[in-house]
Amino acid sequence: MTTPALLPLSGRRIPPLNLGPPSFPHHRATLRLSEKFILLLILSAFITLCFGAFFFLPDSSKHKRFDLGLEDVLIPHVDAGKGAKNPGVFLIHGPDEHRHREEEERLRNKIRADHEKALEEAKEKLRKSREEIRAEIQTEKNKVVQEMKIKENKPLPPVPIPNLVGISGGDPEDSDIREKREKIKEMMKHAWDNYRTYGWGHNELRPIARKGHSPNIFVFLWNYNLKKQNSEVSVFEVNIRFIGGLLAAYYLSGEEIFKIKAVQLAEKLLPAFNTPTGIPWAMVNLKSGVGRNWGWASAGSSILAEFGTLHMEFMHLSYLTGDLIYYKKVMHIRKLLQKMDRPNGLYPNYLNPRTGRWGQYHTSVGGLGDSFYEYLLKAWLMSDKTDHEARKMYDDAIEAIEKHLIKKSRGGLVFIGEWKNGHLEKKMGHLACFAGGMFALGADGSRTDKAGHYLELGAEIARTCHESYDRTALKLGPESFKFDGAVEAVAVRQAEKYYILRPEVIETYWYLWRFTHDPRYRQWGWEAALAIEKYCRVSGGFSGVKDVYSSTPTHDDVQQSFFLAETLKYLYLLFSGDDLLPLDHWVFNTEAHPLPVLHLANTTLSGNPAVR
Repeated sequence: MTTPALLPLSGRRIPPLNLGPPSFPHHRATLRLSEKFILLLILSAFITLCFGAFFFLPDSSKHKRFDLGLEDVLIPHVDAGKGAKNPGVFLIHGPDEHRHREEEERLRNKIRADHEKALEEAKEKLRKSREEIRAEIQTEKNKVVQEMKIKENKPLPPVPIPNLVGISGGDPEDSDIREKREKIKEMMKHAWDNYRTYGWGHNELRPIARKGHSPNIFVFLWNYNLKKQNSEVSVFEVNIRFIGGLLAAYYLSGEEIFKIKAVQLAEKLLPAFNTPTGIPWAMVNLKSGVGRNWGWASAGSSILAEFGTLHMEFMHLSYLTGDLIYYKKVMHIRKLLQKMDRPNGLYPNYLNPRTGRWGQYHTSVGGLGDSFYEYLLKAWLMSDKTDHEARKMYDDAIEAIEKHLIKKSRGGLVFIGEWKNGHLEKKMGHLACFAGGMFALGADGSRTDKAGHYLELGAEIARTCHESYDRTALKLGPESFKFDGAVEAVAVRQAEKYYILRPEVIETYWYLWRFTHDPRYRQWGWEAALAIEKYCRVSGGFSGVKDVYSSTPTHDDVQQSFFLAETLKYLYLLFSGDDLLPLDHWVFNTEAHPLPVLHLANTTLSGNPAVR
């Protein structure tokens, strides 16, 4: 039997059913061919839609709910270890299966109740006239506008500034050291004056072209115009540079405007945390609140060094405002990380904010990971050493780093490699050189009386980073350097030979000077300062160089903002007395903005819930 054709054939006819006159009104026995074709298209589209949707249905078996004590989060299951009763299933709540089932049932009941409530509200709305509905919408709009006005005009609570120690002074007794400090001060003035003249309102300055580079939100802050700006910004950079800088300016000056601006800006970052896991997006639009991640970051993951470098600033925001929302945001991140499995005890650099899964297994103490570890330690220090949870996380992480990432080269140089897909890459970045200072800063309070060990480890890292400077033509360090066979502490690829006025090596020199007073650190710092003055100074400021191994370097024509905030600041402190910003009273954020240790005994904030 042949299949009837779907399209008309030439000469095809349908014979009449009855030649006599009909006894009833005529109805077509079949559809027209064009109607058949349209019906077929609709049917095909429907089948395709249903079939395609099948592949987009979520696999609920791969998601388990868990409670952080702050808010509910969905994360994927974690496979049980070998020997588990139910391989492939891991209850985040722990072994209490009964509690897990009760939690799921409670959640289902809540969803049903919310659904029924929404249906009732919808029915109620449908009973109303169009004019009544419009009036209700307008009333709600007016209410929201009024609440926003009240919130914007509401003054912050009067919070006393903690007793601040060492915000001035630091004059060295030695005349030679005083002279060097004055030179650093002159370099700062040269950099700042040119930025103010040619780059005001921009992130950086082009000192050769004498114009601004990379516009930022600084002018928006000053003009009280944040809510009108449709600007997408980095949550991480805005936090460490702007919020950190404004908080430091407030503490050092006592001027309320800096605190107010810090809080207004922080409120604009909060929508970035609206993700299924509470891990913030990397970018957020200041006007719409829409967030996103960098496309290159392991399939749109959030970056460890970005979402892990918010704690200091957000804790101070809650401290100054009494609003616990900032505290809850960063503590939620910490609780989530504590519950996650870590390969070899190491934190991968990427975490997907939608699923809660780690991205690519890449661990680094340099770029993408660095300041996460720094902020674990500094959370403990900033809390007057009472945040033992942060200290434990730091100690655990450092032990894993020392076991898997820290090695000694054939030439005796200690370096920190990068763990990529199960093997160690013997390369160290300039950014990782900050770790020498971190190890020294965290030596006191380390486990099993290993203070001397970590102080020595910090000194070894400082020596390695100094060698990376000393083995170049300009006596300035490359962006990264390798330890491969006969090559040690030297950049191999052309793309790694540049120096962009980075501060990490100077930062480590300063910390080690503070803890040891070994004169070599001041000597090494001065060598770096002279090299910067000789090869990076131009008429319009200071510029990075493209090749530190060339005796005739080419400038990149960018004066980075961290050159003023960090590099020159650490050099100034290196040649100052220890009574200037003493480390038992101040903690520096990752952009070198000093924030006071929260000595609760030295405040009158007993009524502030954030302090409690």
